Amino acid sequence: MATDTPRRNTTRSSDLYDRAVSVMPGGNTRTTVFTHPHPLYAVRGAGPRIWDADGQTYIDLINNYTSLIHGHAHPEIVAAICQQAALGSCFSMPTESEIALAELLCARVASIERVRFTNSGSEAVMMAVKAARGFTGRAKIAKVEGSYHGSYDYMEVSEDSTPAEWGEPEPKNIPYSQGNAPGVLDEVVVLPLNDLELTERIIRRHANQLATIIVDPLAARIGLIPAEREWLSLVRRLCDAFGIVLISDEVISFRVAWGGAQEAFGFRADLTALGKIIGGGLPVGAVGGRADIMRVFDPTSGKPVVPHGGTFNANPMTMIAGLVAMELMTKDAYVALARRGEQVARGIAQALADVGRDGQVTGRASLRRVHFTARELWDYRTAYPSGEARQQMAAFYQGLLAAGVLIAPTGLMALSTSMTDTDVDDIIRGVRCALGL
Repeated sequence: MATDTPRRNTTRSSDLYDRAVSVMPGGNTRTTVFTHPHPLYAVRGAGPRIWDADGQTYIDLINNYTSLIHGHAHPEIVAAICQQAALGSCFSMPTESEIALAELLCARVASIERVRFTNSGSEAVMMAVKAARGFTGRAKIAKVEGSYHGSYDYMEVSEDSTPAEWGEPEPKNIPYSQGNAPGVLDEVVVLPLNDLELTERIIRRHANQLATIIVDPLAARIGLIPAEREWLSLVRRLCDAFGIVLISDEVISFRVAWGGAQEAFGFRADLTALGKIIGGGLPVGAVGGRADIMRVFDPTSGKPVVPHGGTFNANPMTMIAGLVAMELMTKDAYVALARRGEQVARGIAQALADVGRDGQVTGRASLRRVHFTARELWDYRTAYPSGEARQQMAAFYQGLLAAGVLIAPTGLMALSTSMTDTDVDDIIRGVRCALGL
């Protein structure tokens, strides 16, 4: 749950929340954006900034949880959406823009030969898992402890387990919520990130039952702790040895390089789940990968192995917005955005050192996260914050809001191409202010 909003004039947001609670449980449709005593309501965004209902302005350093790689209301994306809206928002027929975005993704990611679109990253992961099961004829899946892969029941296992629930030495299967069916736990194997010996032992024990292993090389819920190349290489070799489909969840981490996280981390997946930045700010998801595996979706000979429908899949509004957004992300744009990410990370690290506070910044390129600890971080457990670290993060989050900088309450940040060096300077000033400098 997010931290309290700053104690200042939020009258309009408060009034909106009073209306919301009468028609939505908790006044909310999205748990991640709820704060006590009420959330701040957005009314407008432009470039790197966002305005709330009470007229206050923030540098947006979370960008709708990493999805807005160009910031708000980029003029070329807005123009493309408006043009398409005038032609029609959706049809019961495919459109050329779907082909164009699929072609772009296939050209950028070496492991993607075929693509299908969904409406969210959660759906993309779900369909990737179903494809792996349909292709292999097996049921079990393996995921990393603490990793978030969306709302699919199987993906929620051991998503936010506490120290009291951790198994030793092997991670336990812990349900995420009471909405998870007990039988889900029997179909999931939980792996420890970056532990070579234990990971291999667990995979080998379940290998003949595993349809897939899903990884995120830079998982946000694990604190943006990078998966080590040696660990990824081990998982790839074991998948090859036992006929297991390797899924790379890059719904968030696709933004770290022109060719995605697989390019940045030097490995090749069989299937890749995408979302967020490929939609240009509109709802989107995609699953892509090897042509032989993706054939499970092929309806040309009758009912496919894995049927896949969806009224708004590949709707032209999203496809054209995503196409423009991704075309704007040239190789030079990735380099420039990564440079700004480094500037922000260095500025925060220097501020922590200047104030004498234990802390560090993890992540890569435009994805960054602050941790209030000096210990070495290599997996979910080492990145799990202590009670004191949580309190420091809550104060940091509120201090940044008061200074006009918006991040996620967990310390997650995602930069946009709309940010300038001046914006970076303003962010660092806000950080120093939030730390009491």
